[in-house]
Amino acid sequence: MSYAKVLGATSRKDGYLEGNGYLVSWCVGHLVELAPPNIYDEKFIKWSIADLPILPQKWQYLVSASTKKQFGILQKLMHRPDVDSIVNSCDSGREGELIFRLVYQQAGCKKPFSRLWLSSMEENAIREGFAHLKPSTEYDALYNAALCRERADWMVGINASRLFSCLYGQPLAVGRVMTPVLAMTVVREAAIAAFVPEKFYTVDLELTSGCTASSRRIPEKSVAENLLKACRKEMVATIQRITRKEKSENPPSLYDLTTLQRDANRLLGYSAQQTLDYVQSLYEKKLTTYPRTDSCYITDDDEEMLEELTEELEGFLDITSTDVDEAVPRTRRTVNREKVTDHHAILPTRSMLQADLDALPKGEQNVLKLIIARTLMAVSTPFRYLETLLTTECAGEEFTAKGKEVLEEGWKAVERKVLADILNRKQELTALPNVAENECGILNAELKEGQTTPPKHFTEDLLLHAMETASADSMPEGVERQGIGTPATRAATIEKLVQKGFLERKGTKKTKVLLPTDKGKALITVMPEEIQSADMTADWEAKLLQIERSEMEPETFMTEIKEMISSLVTTTEATKG
Repeated sequence: MSYAKVLGATSRKDGYLEGNGYLVSWCVGHLVELAPPNIYDEKFIKWSIADLPILPQKWQYLVSASTKKQFGILQKLMHRPDVDSIVNSCDSGREGELIFRLVYQQAGCKKPFSRLWLSSMEENAIREGFAHLKPSTEYDALYNAALCRERADWMVGINASRLFSCLYGQPLAVGRVMTPVLAMTVVREAAIAAFVPEKFYTVDLELTSGCTASSRRIPEKSVAENLLKACRKEMVATIQRITRKEKSENPPSLYDLTTLQRDANRLLGYSAQQTLDYVQSLYEKKLTTYPRTDSCYITDDDEEMLEELTEELEGFLDITSTDVDEAVPRTRRTVNREKVTDHHAILPTRSMLQADLDALPKGEQNVLKLIIARTLMAVSTPFRYLETLLTTECAGEEFTAKGKEVLEEGWKAVERKVLADILNRKQELTALPNVAENECGILNAELKEGQTTPPKHFTEDLLLHAMETASADSMPEGVERQGIGTPATRAATIEKLVQKGFLERKGTKKTKVLLPTDKGKALITVMPEEIQSADMTADWEAKLLQIERSEMEPETFMTEIKEMISSLVTTTEATKG
């Protein structure tokens, strides 16, 4: 236990550690959970539409059967006469706040408590945190948002699952976030199934200048064949114009959890849950900062720390800095205080530089490598290249050839060096040869056939992106955390859909797609639009964020949820009836 070590609580007891005036204990997941419907009324044991909606007036909680012993230990410790105050050191996020508060209340504790809020498990960060504990009241709004999320999920899950199971005579599990995500995959597969590919043709000319120019896409084969004949007859292409334009690609931002999960899935084939498990373990080993963040930025308070960390990483990996602008620190583009909510972006720690990285499991090594690379890439110079477009004319048709020439590798040099074994890429850019003449001879002319492609099946990378951006078009401008779920919950949502048999993974070890099963398709077929709509769920996420910021009253949100559920029961029953 990192906290116990720093505080000097080294004497191990049953379920806690003691020493130096501190007692250090822990929660095992959610020790206290919302009571099931039958605790409110025994009649709810039987599922019946007549009893819906079930909307508790006074919420009840139970201690989880599997964690009763640890709850009992915590309750005794809280009530010990020599304990005058408590420090909530649970995970620094919405769910961590909920876990502590529910245990505190269920234990009947009235003693004052403060909040330890960390972004790193390094010893100096823990000491700093305990030296500057926060008042518990600063996190009341976060707790209210967590309560609303938990209770809204309960009401939607309990009522919708019972409603549709009774209506259709089979068990149907419905979830506030789970069902819209499943609907996305069902809609995508329907689009793929309905897709009719359309053929197209191009004529390619191999020119004496040393490049190949292509025509536009031509839908009719006969038109393309006539163009091919005409080009073979002329065997000369007239150069219309050559345009050269310098372009650049800015470095990618630092990692938030969802972006890290997407890259780890795309490059390494890891599921979102695997990546979360790996980065959580790295955090607990003090090798990376807090993982469940939705920010790709740092605050100005952290800028000096990032500059020092960058220099140490460059020395560690023997990378030469390419920064030349002394006036603006290279870390400046990673700073945006307004876009840092609870925690800054995921970074490696200085402790990582002294650790035995070869001793880490391969999965953790790879995820750490991604985080190190992204940190260095984010503070590197842009990738600059010269794009050349050659436009020629033959037989009355335009043909174009594109070439790229690297001017400055910038952040891509870091990517290539640090991630060489993961990327396994060849040089992608080809430069066009210099053309001095007004005409080029045609060495060869060919007809190429292609066809339009359907939408892609969802990989976890693509599904995470869809979850993150769901309903973005319909959200008010300026609303943050658009999409459904949060970085902390998206992996669990996907896993739950797989475990319940609604989704299945298919494909190779590295490239797996997520496909809805027949059971999943059947569920979405009977769900009304409002339950499978990403718009409503994304709207709720935005409102939970408002509650976190004390911009919305929890009661307003809960009233809206209750009204939606009551309306759902009434209208669905009437429609089916």
